[in-house]
Amino acid sequence: MTHNSIPRWTIVTPVLAWAAIAASSAAGGHAFYLTLLAVLLAGTVFAAVHHAEVVAHKVGEPFGTLILALAVTVIEVALIISFMLGGGEEKLALARDTIFSAIMITCNGILGICLLLGGLRHREQNFQLSGAKAALTVLAAISVLALVLPNYGTSQPGPLLSSSQLAFTGVVSLVLYGAFVFVQTVRHRDYFLVEGSHDEDEHAPPPSNKVAMLAVAMLLICLVAVVTLAKLLSPSIESFVVDAGAPAAVVGIIIAALVLLPEGLAAANAARADRVQTSLNLALGSALASIGLTIPTVAMIFVFMGEPLILGLEVKETIFLLLTLVACSLSLSVGRTTILQGIVHLVIFASFVFFAISP
Repeated sequence: MTHNSIPRWTIVTPVLAWAAIAASSAAGGHAFYLTLLAVLLAGTVFAAVHHAEVVAHKVGEPFGTLILALAVTVIEVALIISFMLGGGEEKLALARDTIFSAIMITCNGILGICLLLGGLRHREQNFQLSGAKAALTVLAAISVLALVLPNYGTSQPGPLLSSSQLAFTGVVSLVLYGAFVFVQTVRHRDYFLVEGSHDEDEHAPPPSNKVAMLAVAMLLICLVAVVTLAKLLSPSIESFVVDAGAPAAVVGIIIAALVLLPEGLAAANAARADRVQTSLNLALGSALASIGLTIPTVAMIFVFMGEPLILGLEVKETIFLLLTLVACSLSLSVGRTTILQGIVHLVIFASFVFFAISP
């Protein structure tokens, strides 16, 4: 993309998505139509993230980071709510499964691929240790408070939270994420930039006002299309998971993977270009946005609705979460990365997927 144009596919894809939505009553549940909807859903998510990046580049920091994070959060929450509403008790843990899957995908899958690709091409890569430590500190705090602590409360049995506890967890998550964004974009911005540079995008001119306004309009169109497509596809995806004999938690993995795919590809490309700092910012930033914004939003919705919400992880998932936090802390403890760290994280990710499908 140049600073005065937007790729055509980011406009054509949501238009085709709305055309497919309009034809839903006539197409019914035909297999080809459902496949087309799935392809258009993925394409529209990519288009939405692209338009959010254009708007973020135009407004600059710190608001640019917030716009991109909010756009991704809207997509993730929309997918979660589309699957949860009317799903009964078996869907009460979908938000937890999606958020946990997002952490596993970003901190093991995306991070592992980035470190492996960067190590294969450049042997060793350096990054700002201060930024990585700040992100991991916030991620560990939110993860444990939101996904582990609910198992040990006494107001509600098991992994459930009372309305006051759920509201408090949402507020705490939002405060921690807000503090991280302030540090990343204002107070200690240099912790997250390539050493010797004041801004990784300083040579990229911002888009024109016309392009920025078009991106805003297309972003709104894409977000509404994603919500509608998810609602149309949710019964088919759930039926596919059940027919495959996989646990319901696999639906959460599918949602998280779809939302994080654009950022994952961008992080991998940055690692291959010897910009591992950018890769870490994208991977850890996506994990923090996923949990730091999704939990408050979902908590607010369910407190307002007066519905129960399961957040506490089971024992197996808790072990994976703690292993991931420890592995990230050790892998990113010296300011250098090699293929070894990448392989370790990919093995953890493969184990997570395997035991999710075959518990």
